[in-house]
Amino acid sequence: MAIDLLPKFILESYEVHEWKHACAILKQDFPKEWNDICFVLEDFRLLRSWITVGGGRKSKVSEAIDSSLYRLGWSERHFETEIVIDKTAMKSPTHSVDCFRNGVALEIEWNNKDPFYDRDLNNFRLLFDLRAVSVGVIITRSDELQSIFDDLGRGQSYGASTTHMKKLLPRISGGGGGGCPLLVFGITKKLYIED
Repeated sequence: MAIDLLPKFILESYEVHEWKHACAILKQDFPKEWNDICFVLEDFRLLRSWITVGGGRKSKVSEAIDSSLYRLGWSERHFETEIVIDKTAMKSPTHSVDCFRNGVALEIEWNNKDPFYDRDLNNFRLLFDLRAVSVGVIITRSDELQSIFDDLGRGQSYGASTTHMKKLLPRISGGGGGGCPLLVFGITKKLYIED
């Protein structure tokens, strides 16, 4: 199985799901991006202080992951797209991708409202169909983290209608990403550190 191409630490520390041979495509056709993603995931730890601090524009979790990728040459990317019918052009806007490089799009969904998954998957589907993205990656949280949030008195901030694996998987299984190969990582308790 292609998912076994991932390093042992990642397989043991994240909840991992893949569709349409995303691991094989990444490792074979995008080895630099594959190595970057593996490096960032192996280096990442979920700090208690990031959970206990209040929200803002961007969570400390998202900031830690995307800043690590930015240092490796990834960037936030917006695509200008349009549809042309009988010489009439109509804008077909997409949402910016959190981290992008060389046809690999990566989104971090730590604690947003769960419709953000629809936005991400639709973006991956459209950009894949337009040949701008070859693989979509989502890093989110595993459902098991809810017990940590509850223990820290932050459970309501990470409610049932926010982004976590149980909200993502049915959307993907239902075809939300279209033909785009997808690789999904859920942050688990094994990455949690009391700092």
